[in-house]
Amino acid sequence: MAGHEPYRDRIELLQGTLDMLILRTLQWGPRHGHGIGQMLRARSQDALQIEHGSLYPALHRLEREGWLASEWKKSEANRRAKFYRLTAAGRRQLSREQSRWRRVVRAIAQVMRSAEEA
Repeated sequence: MAGHEPYRDRIELLQGTLDMLILRTLQWGPRHGHGIGQMLRARSQDALQIEHGSLYPALHRLEREGWLASEWKKSEANRRAKFYRLTAAGRRQLSREQSRWRRVVRAIAQVMRSAEEA
């Protein structure tokens, strides 16, 4: 079981949360996929480590929805990379997602308070 230790404190994201986090990350400016993953990891103090197998399908889905736009550029490492940016529709979607997230957090907090009082 020692091989499973790194996953013991792993945080599983609620469905849809990754989309919100990607949109939020791009609110600070365009980034390539790897840079988005790095920023999520850094901003969460290593609690969120998004695998490429989850991140890139999410980026492609958000782009199909019209919430992201992309273009090929040179990365900091002088490699060709696809940079994503938030669109106006993406900013509106982020606002909706943040509102939804606040409602979810309040509801969970209410349940937890109720459980502690019981």
